[in-house]
Parts: sequence; C-alpha cells; structure tokens
Amino acid sequence: MWLKPEEVLLKNALKLWVTQKSSCYFILQRRRGHGEGGGRLTGATLEEINQHWDWLEQNLLHTLSVFDNKDDIASFVKGKVKALIAEETSSRLAEQEEEPEKFREALVKFEARFNFPEAEKLVTYYSCCCWKGRVPRQGWLYLSINHLCFYSFFLGKELKLVVPWVDIQKLERTSNVFLTDTIRITTQNKERDFSMFLNLDEVFKVMEQLADVTLRRLLDNEVFDLDPDLQEPSQITKRDLEARAQNEFFRAFFRLPRKEKLHAVVDCSLWTPFSRCHTAGRMFTSDSYICFASREDGCCKIVLPLREVVSIEKMEDTSLLPHPIIVSIRSKVAFQFIELRDRDSLVEALLVRLKQVHANHPVHYDTSVDDDMSREQIKISLWNDHFVEYGRTVCMFRTEKIRKLVAMGIPESLRGRLWLLFSDAVTDLASHPGYYGNLVEESLGKCCLVTEEIERDLHRSLPEHPAFQNETGIAALRRVLTAYAHRNPKIGYCQSMNILTSVLLLYAKEEEAFWLLVAVCERMLPDYFNHRVIGAQVDQSVFEELIKGHLPELAEHMNDLSALASVSLSWFLTLFLSIMPLESAVNVVDCFFYDGIKAIFQLGLAVLEANAEDLCSSKDDGQALMILSRFLDHIKNEDSPGPPVGSHHAFFSDDQEPYPVTDISDLIRDSYEKFGDQSVEQIEHLRYKHRIRVLQGHEDTTKQNVLRVVIPEVSILPEDLEELYDLFKREHMMSCYWEQPRPTASRHDPSRPYAEQYRIDARQFAHLFQLVSPWTCGAHTEILAERTFRLLDDNMDQLIEFKAFVSCLDIMYNGEMNEKIKLLYRLHIPPALTENDRDSQSPLKNPLLSTSRPLVFGKPNGDAVDYQKQLKQMIKDLAKEKDKTEKELPKMSQREFIQFCKTLYSMFHEDPEENDLYQAIATVTTLLLQIGEVGQRSSSSGSCSQECGEELQASAPSPEDSVFADTGKTPQDSQAFPEEAQADWTVSLEHILASLLTEQSLVNFFEKPLDMKSKLENAKINQYNLKTSEMSHQSQSELKLSNL
Repeated sequence: MWLKPEEVLLKNALKLWVTQKSSCYFILQRRRGHGEGGGRLTGATLEEINQHWDWLEQNLLHTLSVFDNKDDIASFVKGKVKALIAEETSSRLAEQEEEPEKFREALVKFEARFNFPEAEKLVTYYSCCCWKGRVPRQGWLYLSINHLCFYSFFLGKELKLVVPWVDIQKLERTSNVFLTDTIRITTQNKERDFSMFLNLDEVFKVMEQLADVTLRRLLDNEVFDLDPDLQEPSQITKRDLEARAQNEFFRAFFRLPRKEKLHAVVDCSLWTPFSRCHTAGRMFTSDSYICFASREDGCCKIVLPLREVVSIEKMEDTSLLPHPIIVSIRSKVAFQFIELRDRDSLVEALLVRLKQVHANHPVHYDTSVDDDMSREQIKISLWNDHFVEYGRTVCMFRTEKIRKLVAMGIPESLRGRLWLLFSDAVTDLASHPGYYGNLVEESLGKCCLVTEEIERDLHRSLPEHPAFQNETGIAALRRVLTAYAHRNPKIGYCQSMNILTSVLLLYAKEEEAFWLLVAVCERMLPDYFNHRVIGAQVDQSVFEELIKGHLPELAEHMNDLSALASVSLSWFLTLFLSIMPLESAVNVVDCFFYDGIKAIFQLGLAVLEANAEDLCSSKDDGQALMILSRFLDHIKNEDSPGPPVGSHHAFFSDDQEPYPVTDISDLIRDSYEKFGDQSVEQIEHLRYKHRIRVLQGHEDTTKQNVLRVVIPEVSILPEDLEELYDLFKREHMMSCYWEQPRPTASRHDPSRPYAEQYRIDARQFAHLFQLVSPWTCGAHTEILAERTFRLLDDNMDQLIEFKAFVSCLDIMYNGEMNEKIKLLYRLHIPPALTENDRDSQSPLKNPLLSTSRPLVFGKPNGDAVDYQKQLKQMIKDLAKEKDKTEKELPKMSQREFIQFCKTLYSMFHEDPEENDLYQAIATVTTLLLQIGEVGQRSSSSGSCSQECGEELQASAPSPEDSVFADTGKTPQDSQAFPEEAQADWTVSLEHILASLLTEQSLVNFFEKPLDMKSKLENAKINQYNLKTSEMSHQSQSELKLSNL
C-alpha cells in the first residue's frame, strides 16, 4: 500500500517508532506497541509492506547513487512513488469498470503530449523509468495500437519518445548494472531500456502482444489472419490482448484449430482412474472442445471434442465431492470434474454449445479400432493394455506413460489411427463428410502454376518406396495435394508438402491423409508452408537460441549459428523425413503428432549434442554439414518390421569404413531426458520474440535489394537513398495506421518482387513531395505534386513504387539543366496536365505575359538588343538540332505554356535572386510567346514570304511532332481545346530550353547545387506533424459538415 511521501523529522520519530529494516536511503518502522503480532500496519498487511520494501530495494536502491545531491534523490523518489500510487489506483478502478476516470485522464494527456490523430487509440499506460546512459528518467509509458511512447518531465527537462511498433527489431527482458530486470527496445539505430514497473511481467506480455499483432498485421499480411476481436485496430483493448495471449497458448498447448476461441478457464480437479485420485489442474472450454491440463506438467491431459460428448450433468454436491459435474462420451466413458466454481453458469454455457455442435455436425461414424494386429506383438500388447486403462479414442487420458509408449515407436498397424487421434484430425474427418470428395471433383482437371509444381514434384516423393513406383500411389498423392491447394489457396503448394503427404498416405487412407495434412499445415506448423516460410524461419531462430542455452560450447565454437540453422531447415519442414531413413523418421513423426513442434526442437538438440565434439573440431560449414548428414543417414530402427528404405541424402553409404549406427529409440529417449524441459508456453514466448526479428530481417532484405537496384541508376548518395526509403515506407505505414479503409493488401504485398512490395498513392506522394522536393512553389506545390504523380504513374493504377519516386527526385537534385527543364516540360503536357487539372482553367493574368509589348530591353551600357533579329536564327538552329533528338515530346499549347510559366514564377518566390529571375523569365516568356505566334500566323496564312517559310519550317508542327508517344493522338485532339487559334499556337521543348539558356540568372538557378541532407533531416522531424495536421484538418471539416 503506497502512501504519499512526506518529510518527517527522524529525531522526534524515533521516540514513537521502532526500526524494522533500514538501508542507506530507506527506513522501515512500526509504531511502538503496534504490529508485533504480525497484524495489519497502517491499513496494509505485513506481507504487502515487505513486498513493497523488497521492490524499493530491488528497483530503486542501486539507482539512486547516480544522482549528485540529496535533493535530486528526494525529488526522484517522490515522483516515482506518486506515479506508483496513481498506477495502483487506476488498476483498482480498471477492475471495477470498463473505462475508469483515470484512463480518460491518461488519454487526454496522451493526446495532448503526442498530438496523434484520433485513430491512434491508447491501449494502456504505465509508470516507469527510461534510462539515458546511467541516469533514469521517471515518466509514463503509453502503449497505443501503432506506437510505443514515453513522456517525462523531470528536473525541468521534457523528454518525448515515439517508437512505431514496426520499427522495433528486438523486444526482450534484460538486466543492466543497476537493475536486475528491464525491458529493452531495440530499433535500427538505438537501444532503450525501461524499468521500475509495478508489474513488469504484465507490461512485457502486453508489449509482446501489441508488437506481434501490429507487425504481423502490417508486415505479414500475406497469410496472417487476425482474431475477430483484433480485426479493427481502433477497437483493441488491453483485455483483448490478454485474451489473445491466452487463446494462442490454449490452441498451441492442445494443438487445436486456429478458429477455436477460448471461452473459460476454470480451476478444478479431474478423477484419474489410473492413479485412483483426483488430479488438480485447469479446465479449458472453447467453441467445440472441453480440455483439461494438470498443474504438474506432463501428469495428465485430455481433449474432449464436443461432438464426442453425449451429456454434461451436475452431480450432488458433497463435502468429499464439491461442485462436481460428469461429462459422458460416446465410447461409454465418463469424466468426473470437481471443485468447479460457478458451476451452474459453466454447465449452462457448455450445454448450449453442445447442442449447437450436434445440430451442425450429426455423428455417424464408428469409433472402434481395428483389432487385426499381427506384427510387433509386444508393442501392440502394451498399447492394448494402455487403451483399456486410459481410453482408446480422441478423449483418452494423455499422460507421461503414453509419451513413453510413443517414444518407443507406434506399431505399424496403429500408426495412422493414432496420428489421427493425437492431431485431432479424426474430428475434422467426422465433421466434414463428403468434403474431400467434393474438393477432388472441383480441382480435377484444373491447370495452374500450383498444379504444375505438384506434377513436377510427384515423382520425387519417396521414389524408392514401392507404393510410389506405380500410378496408383502417384494418383492418390496428386489428388491429396491438389485438393489441399484448392482448399487453401493462401498456402497452395509448397515444396516438402509432397514428402510429408506421401508418408501420411503410407499409414492412412486417402481422405484421412488429407485431414492429417490440414492439421499439420494449419495448426501444428503454422505459417510454415507459404511463400516466405515465415513460421519455419521463426522456429529456426528459436532453435538457435535453444542451442545457445543448451549447448553453449558448440554455440561458442560456431560463431555464426545461422549456417547451422539453415542446415536444419529441412529438419523442421519435412520432420526429418527427407534426411533420415524412412523407417527411423516415422518414429520422429510419431513424437511430432503427440508433442508437436517441441519434439522436433528437442530431437534437433539431441542430434547436435551427439555430434558436438566432431562439430567443434570442424573447419568450416561444409564439413559440419557432412558430419550431420552422415550421422543422420546412419540412424536405424531395429524394431521396424519392414525392409530399410534409404533417405534422400544417403551421400555416404559407400564408405569403405563402417560408420557407427545410432538407434532411433535411443536418440528419441535422450532427447526427452536431456532437452524435454521446454514447455509450450516457453516456446510460444520465444516465437513471439523471434518473429519480430525474422519479419524485420525480411524488411531489411527488401530494403537492401531495392537499394541495390536503385543505387546504380541515380546519383543520390547511398546513405541519402536509405533515408528516402525509410521516409517512403513510413508514409505508407502512416496510411495503414490511421486511414479508413486501409487498403494495405494493394499497397504492401510481400509476395511481389522486392521493388514492388511498398507503393504509395497520390496523397502520400504529395506529402513526400512537399517534404523532400527542392521544387517548392508555395500553394502551387500540391498541384505540381499531383502532376508529378500522374507522370510517374505509368500503368495508371494510382500507385507508384520507390524507384520511380527517387528517379524523379534525382533529376530535381542532380540532373543537368536540360534534364530539369525537360521534366518541368513533361509536367505541363498530358498525361501530367489534364483538362480537369485544378488551377489550370484560368490563364495567369500578368502583364509580363503580354505579347504586344516591344521585344527591346535596355542594357546597362545603354545599348539595346532587338530580339526579333535573333528569333529567326534561333529557329533555324533548332530545326537543325531536331534530327538529333532521340524521341521528341509533343509540342506545348498556349494553355499548357501558361501553366508552365506559372510554375516557374512560383519556384522563384523567396529566392535570394528573385528580382533578377523575374526579369529574366519575363524576357524569356515574351520571346516564347512571340515564337508561338510566328508559328500560329504562318500556319493560318497558308502562303507567305521566304522569311515566313523559314519560320514555318522551324516552328509549325510536323506530323512526327504532333503525335503523342503514349496515346497516338495529336495535341489538338488530346487537349480538345475549343479555340482554333489557341490550338494552333505551339512551342516545343527545344524552343523553351534555348530561350532559357539566353539568361544567365536562370541558368544559375537550375544549375546551383542543392542540399538534400538538410531536407531529409527536416522531413524526418516533420513527417508525422504533416500527417497529423492534415488528418486533424480533415476531421474538423467533417465535423463542420455534420453540423450543417
């Protein structure tokens, strides 16, 4: 019970108080004559007081030494304890109501401090410290749907941190010199440590969930499906995240379908007849299952599909059997649960779901097991005894005893049936009668890329096994793989699925093999079989960490464990089937179906440990690969009744020297004894941690590949290109954060080529143009950005890629003058300039554009130059140069020319040489208007003098000039301009360029060096502000409209 810190005089206090504990900074006292019996002290229990004292010692004691004086220490401690009181109060309120007043206060502060749009929902907040070097900054950590934010105002200094979840590359619990437990956030360039949380475990779990949900929603949208409660990010609450974590653990622990939603977790005890007592544990109830797990890991576990349940009844409550219920199943077995709190509402909810399941899936299948067992009599006898005592259906008691039986190897005659039971594929099979047959019919004869890949791999699937040396086996394999690809187009077909499916077909019927494949691909190995095999890479990364923890000497010797992980990728993708003799590998598959991915992790560690000495003495990765391949190829199964079938990697079978043989049963037993301590919960936490790393690794790969393609084609420095890429990607991300609807799929597609994975629309481009373009034109900038976007959008899909964006910027910053003028020219003709282009309907009213003024300007020395005389010569020269142009651009009409001039005037605004530039452009503009009028008069008169003929030859549009490269229409047709005189008035790029070159001030303007770095620095600072101000302006406009 934290109390507001108050200063007391220690001298007087000693008379009334007795010291219980003390340290160099803190003292714990009780009042004389009170509390000796361990009763309540000042409204709190002794246990709570001691707990808070321990917290002070662990979190504050070692930190205070970094402060220089006592006043700073007192200020820091008071601030910290006050924050803890506020957090404790808000936590109590949160338990009582959905939106406590404290949370609303925190929300107001969050919005005021960080100025996010309304769509940026605050999920929760905590009091903590952020470390800056050796000094902790006390403040508040705000966790929102897209960002992690920290605010501190301490000793007169304000600190604000904003870290998008998508920028986080590592999230971990660690320790530093001062504190034993901190949360470390690692981004591309920085590490930040947060500590002194009231409940660090809770904070870390919420952060872990938020990071996982946000990264997968934004970066892994290829196959990731969010829970229904998390589909709308603006509705996510802390409670939703906690429920998701519990759901994920529940589905992983019992290996249930992803769509299964957990409804209740209840402490209870289950009668276990094999131990003659009630076993304490927890009951989990979901849409279609009742599950139980004992408190003691591995003691007892059951999975009861509701379609197997006949009845759920309440029994009489007695002192020996408090609050009991009986769950009866079809195989005439009953399960007794006792000590169920709120039993009535639990049974009522279960009965409603039971009725619904039976209505949706009427049961009509036989649950008996084939008794015709003629081989492996000893194993079969053991399994039969087990079935009698523990049950023989999917509802059997799952104990340590069954795990030992599985590790010995399941008998051939029972293997397929037990795989169906352990994976619960038997429930899917019974729930979907006729489903597989319909899929086969629908997919039959369809030809696509997936079916071509399947056909290519059919004859590579266990080619040495007799079952796949004839068309019958090949046809069954084809049907199962094609039907699955038709069922789940997101996965379709992935290499290694053929090997797995062929083994499933050896031990199960065709339809059963299909549902086993569904169980493996969709819930037992999530995200393994897709374009980027994210799930497999995550588990590879988890495996690396397990190697470091369990085999530190090997990890130390092999500096780069990623090489070892890449070798082991096939272990995970094919469950050792492709690199171990088949008769041995099926025992591994037995363990996998019973224990899930944990079995593969521990067997992988056992393989490495068995070869640790040889691996530590290996000289390179190639030798390490040979050692492991040789070892795995010589793993035998002495109990296998069939003939040995070699693996795909039997590289060393012709060795002159006999290689020692390892028995698969011994290897599996060692894996359970030495490495079987990993719980499902630990593996899931490691997956959360490493999924961040893997997804960010893919993002880095995408970035490096895009830059590798772009760098040779532009003159922008690589470090500036990297900054531009980050700005480009962040602009895309901000639209995903706050815009409705979020068309993420169309803009970010990880399955596309690297350069096309991120794309932005016209509005996002306008933001970036305003931030980084050197051609700022005041209010005209937005219009110029729209035209630039239309020019770059070649395929007219309203999206552009990074390469097009930087190619345009490269011309603006590093292009020659003629390249810059050409770009400006193209921005003022179709398709960049359209008939509906806003701000282009009315000509620019400016006296400088008058063509009636004399073309004579005074020189400083008093001389005058008549530009009429120079005009003829310029036109002649341009006519000669036309043949050298690779591809001519369409000529510019008067309307387009006016817009061109308007852009130039806007660009010169606020330039230091503004007056000279205006004078120069006035000269050039008048000259160009005269050139256009010369061509206009020449084309309208039809016949003229020799001089006019020369002018006509130079400036009138030829058939080649008047054709648009893209559309094939003439400029007059394309523009559909109503006045014929204006349609005849034209000026070319060559005219404009030659005219601009006559003015040195204009040449200097376009050739002066431009600083991109300062623009990039400002862009990084202002990108968020620009977006938030635009969105707040939009929301205000919407509010005004709604009030009208």
